[in-house]
Amino acid sequence: MSKRKISRRSFLGEASCAAIGSTAFLSSFLNLGMINTLSARPHIISNTNDYKAMVCILLAGGADTYNVLVPTENTEYADYQTTRGDLALDKDATDPAQLIDLDYEDNGRTFAVHAGMDKVRDMFDDGNLSFLANIGTLVEPIANKTEFDAGIKKLPLGLYSHSDQIMHWQTSVPQSRSAVGVGGRMADILNDMNTISNVSMNISLAGKNRFQTGNQYQEYSISRNTTAANIGLDGFPSYWGDSGILNDAKNNAISNMVEQEYSNIFEQTIGSLTKQTGDSIEIFEAAFANIVPLNTTFSDNNLSNDLKKIAETISVKSHLGVNRQIFFVTIGGWDHHDNVLGNQNVMLPIVSNALSEFNDALTEIGMHNDVVTFTISDFARTLTSNGNGSDHAWGGNQMIMGGPVNGGQIFGEFPSLALEGNDFNLSNRGRILPTTSVDEFYAEIALWFGVSPNDLDYILPNLCNFYSSSNCTQPPSMDYSPLGMFA
Repeated sequence: MSKRKISRRSFLGEASCAAIGSTAFLSSFLNLGMINTLSARPHIISNTNDYKAMVCILLAGGADTYNVLVPTENTEYADYQTTRGDLALDKDATDPAQLIDLDYEDNGRTFAVHAGMDKVRDMFDDGNLSFLANIGTLVEPIANKTEFDAGIKKLPLGLYSHSDQIMHWQTSVPQSRSAVGVGGRMADILNDMNTISNVSMNISLAGKNRFQTGNQYQEYSISRNTTAANIGLDGFPSYWGDSGILNDAKNNAISNMVEQEYSNIFEQTIGSLTKQTGDSIEIFEAAFANIVPLNTTFSDNNLSNDLKKIAETISVKSHLGVNRQIFFVTIGGWDHHDNVLGNQNVMLPIVSNALSEFNDALTEIGMHNDVVTFTISDFARTLTSNGNGSDHAWGGNQMIMGGPVNGGQIFGEFPSLALEGNDFNLSNRGRILPTTSVDEFYAEIALWFGVSPNDLDYILPNLCNFYSSSNCTQPPSMDYSPLGMFA
């Protein structure tokens, strides 16, 4: 697979300050995050009516994705079955089925997905969804187990650690414990593409997160239950009687407090953020009053309801004055050291159905070709069983969905799952060395989203490590797509 060159430009230092918490009456964060100012950088501002959104779904806990996407060619399936042991899914089982085939063939290689993911199979076969094979956090390429064992390449901090790897997937700077994320840095670059400055480009349905925290811009938090009636500051209990007067008094007091000028930078910053949040509340309240109920039926679970709320928010984008939006959702509970098969039988259909429902809703509101949705997770899990579950590992498989995506594909290089004679197996437990970096994945999404090639080194400081260092001063062309995720 040939790869084009990425520009190597100066790395912008990131100076962090401590988070200072939040006040109970805010519907969003109050976290100072990063306070240093991003230098002015040229970037692409295309047609201001050209709306695009990305939706990041975090499968928190480290999903066992080698039971999500399974090789079915006879030799490869035999390796899978031998290595996985009691965790292997039976490709010949029919009552009930354990695997369902994808309409896919690449030089004799064939694949199936977990039988609980029939909606994912349908979207894959219809060209609406693809997989990323053996992707993981990397500081620089590691060619094989020999290089890994020799210690000649930099490794992510806290490899196999939940807290570190879940952070690195969100920041794409795995050599450090950074407070600034990929989506946040995109907002730093592209925020002026939106027409209302008080509305954040980044909207979270999972509260405070690193992915959406930038040097200048952070996320605005809503919930799956947010409506025009409840998006604002918390009211007084109904038993207070005339709570409207009390709420007015409270809001006036807050407004007076945040509009003061403070000599202390921390006081001034928290005041500014509080006022900005209050302004955002009014804008969201007015926008959400225009939401028209969707005809698409969503399942009654948290992930489906989160994605429903995102579809509703996208449907009133014109009222929010946005041309670019980044959404963040979390579904937890993937740390399956025990009962992998039972847990996946319950959880994978939830993910599959929610993605399909969201795809249908975007089609309903005419936004199918403007939204890209993708999954991330802490890490994959060991190929071998610990007796009833699997443990922390590294490279795994993820999904990307949407009209702009080249659907029905498996991007990257699906690895051999044999334990012996496998250059990418790092241990007798079957920990697989990633062959595609998070940086390469995010780079293509960023370019589709409107980030200039000149700004990729700010979004992804390690990206140039994955391309030839010769002529690395030349930025890629706008059709840059070595993975081929976008047309």
